[in-house]
Amino acid sequence: MHYLSYPSFDFMEQLITKFYTAFAGLDAETMATCYHPEAVFNDEAFVNLRGKEPAQMWKMLIEQSKGELKISFSNVQASSEKGSADWVATYKFSVTGRKVINHIHAEFEFKDGLIYRHTDRFDLHKWARQAMGLKGWLLGGFGFFRKKVRQNARKALDRFIENRG
Repeated sequence: MHYLSYPSFDFMEQLITKFYTAFAGLDAETMATCYHPEAVFNDEAFVNLRGKEPAQMWKMLIEQSKGELKISFSNVQASSEKGSADWVATYKFSVTGRKVINHIHAEFEFKDGLIYRHTDRFDLHKWARQAMGLKGWLLGGFGFFRKKVRQNARKALDRFIENRG
């Protein structure tokens, strides 16, 4: 008889830990190996990234940080199908040079032992206050601001991918 083998809970927790350990080490290549070829990523800035785009986003963010990005993570949990973690990114926002400490909750779905869906949630208004100061505090809670952040993020990622072609 042939039985299907599903990844264990420990394996999926190890995958999430591998991902964030690589991120903390600014190792975008190892992070990329954690994603399924059909991966989908979403957060407040980057929407509906697919395939290789999530890995390219992390690579871009790591390169833009110029080694000043600090990552910590905790509360890694997983089943064979889903997982989650909390993480904190501390960095200087490249556009303004302002320090940001962003607290993020990540949720994952797995396929074939890899990250298939990855959704990060954080308070965009709080992020905007830190990243952009008074302007972010005043405008960060509005839908048009969210739309502009997403447009700028998409343009930056497209430019990054095009230049790495």
